[in-house]
Amino acid sequence: MPTEVALLESRALRVEQMERVHLRTEDVARYFEVSTAAVRRLTDRHQDELMENGMRVLRGADLRSFHSDMMSLWGGGGAGELSTGGDQLRVHTRGTVLNVAMLLRDSDIARCVRTHLLDAEQDLLAGYASLEHRVTRVESCLAGVGTALQELGPVLNRMSHRLDSLDRRLDVTHQVVGAMSVRLGHMSEDIVRIDGRMDELAGTLKDLSRRNTKPTTPPCRARSRTPGAAFLRIARPPTRRIGRVVRQRLAKPSSGP
Repeated sequence: MPTEVALLESRALRVEQMERVHLRTEDVARYFEVSTAAVRRLTDRHQDELMENGMRVLRGADLRSFHSDMMSLWGGGGAGELSTGGDQLRVHTRGTVLNVAMLLRDSDIARCVRTHLLDAEQDLLAGYASLEHRVTRVESCLAGVGTALQELGPVLNRMSHRLDSLDRRLDVTHQVVGAMSVRLGHMSEDIVRIDGRMDELAGTLKDLSRRNTKPTTPPCRARSRTPGAAFLRIARPPTRRIGRVVRQRLAKPSSGP
């Protein structure tokens, strides 16, 4: 059997246990505070209706199982009372008890149960009416929404066309950017080659500058260790000056014979 904690925590288990609860005719009569004979007469008159709502007649193995279950539940205290049912026993479910409450006339408890059921029905009908009113309001709102959607359709169509045009422009832009990327890649390769050639040119210029900056001794100033070198330098005629004067005179036109 399930524990108390399991019954408190599980709704499905509670429903299952309620479906398994069976009351004897004596228990139903005790609940409604009427005689057992009154309940038996009522069940005899409306046996088909009560059987449709869950009343059962236990016999044989089912009756013995019911007795053992009740004895284990009561701890053996009701063994004598349970054994007086003969070879069959009528048991009632929750639905059957409610059905008996709607059929009993001379029971205040049955009248209270009927009143409660009628009030619950009225509350249910009121809830249905409120629900119908809400559904009507929702339908009216949906009608307005339909009109708004119809007006919104052309706007969405124009937005769709503009988005398509924007997509095409983006595709063209992507192609241009791709071509520019390829061009930039080629330019970077050209720049690398130009850098290499500039480095070669810089090395060549450095070599030329080093060659031009080497000191050279003029022949005319070179010291000679031979005797009479100083005299020869002093006695050397100014041949360059004489040649320049001769060229100037020959370049002048003659004035007469």
